[in-house]
Amino acid sequence: MTSLPEKLADISRTAGVRSAYGDPVQVDGVTLIPVALVYYGFGGGEGDSAATGTGSGGGGGGASLPIGAYVKSGTTVRFEPNVISLLSVGIPFLWVAGKAISRIIRALKR
Repeated sequence: MTSLPEKLADISRTAGVRSAYGDPVQVDGVTLIPVALVYYGFGGGEGDSAATGTGSGGGGGGASLPIGAYVKSGTTVRFEPNVISLLSVGIPFLWVAGKAISRIIRALKR
């Protein structure tokens, strides 16, 4: 059985450019390279409690959000965003930014 650090090292080795950029796909003479926002997180802990005994734990996870694709046609390359993914990220960001700005304005009025 492999240890936790060895498993994390294997996952980290594969979490790189290949995770964010997919393999090129040819469609009708046009090359598409998918692009994603990829992030991972890991954590662990260990404790000793006199009342309940000893404890330990750990966990991890990751997510991938497709944000668009590079499209190569002839000699030109352009980025085509995935509008739905960008909106799913942008709308909550704008809401949080709006709340923060409203609180700053409210604090400055006092």
